[in-house]
Amino acid sequence: MFAVTVCVACSNSAGRPAQDSAVIPPDHIMDFSVLYAQNCAGCHGVEGSGGAAMSLANPTYLAIANDAVIRHTAANGVPGTPMPAFAQSAGGMLTDKQIDALVRGIRSWAKPDALRDATPPPYAAQSAGDSQRGADAYRTYCSSCHGADGRGGIKASSIVDGSYLALVSNQQLRTIVIAGRPELDAPDWRNDVEGRPISPQDISDVVAWLSSQRPKFPGQPYSTASTNAATGGSR
Repeated sequence: MFAVTVCVACSNSAGRPAQDSAVIPPDHIMDFSVLYAQNCAGCHGVEGSGGAAMSLANPTYLAIANDAVIRHTAANGVPGTPMPAFAQSAGGMLTDKQIDALVRGIRSWAKPDALRDATPPPYAAQSAGDSQRGADAYRTYCSSCHGADGRGGIKASSIVDGSYLALVSNQQLRTIVIAGRPELDAPDWRNDVEGRPISPQDISDVVAWLSSQRPKFPGQPYSTASTNAATGGSR
């Protein structure tokens, strides 16, 4: 009788799965909220609200980035930046169907009438940018927030910081110029200068100017003297 009682107690112990419970394999999870929370929210914020990375629920971003763009980025990541590849085919953990579920969920945040009658610049550059023209365009559209030389102003931080530019692609720079970062009060392409939207060519030129500031070897250099002093002269 004692042995039977013990067995019954074990079978009903707290935390023990019920007999009819099922463990879902990770690659069978198709719920968008679960997939997004586990793979995207850490950088892009809860429900796409933005964080270390830009907001994915930004209606302007969703107006310029089609399903193919979102899928390619989620699946393959952005080389040279913190955006990793999530598709199994690219070394990630998610199946193609799970990537598709993420794309559908992100697209569900779109607001078709968000831009009203405005036509946004194309997601990808249609022509090469010119860094010299970009310096002028920067002064016109960006310097009031980011400072005359891009090193920060009263309203916004530096956008020529070497570490920042080393972690962001030219396409990401272009996307931010067009879509803004509303979670940081950064305006989209229509609102840098009132009544004067920035043109597609000016956007390409600003991106060219910004990319020309990207250091070849990012990070803080340290002289041999300071390194020796820190280590007591040992090697």
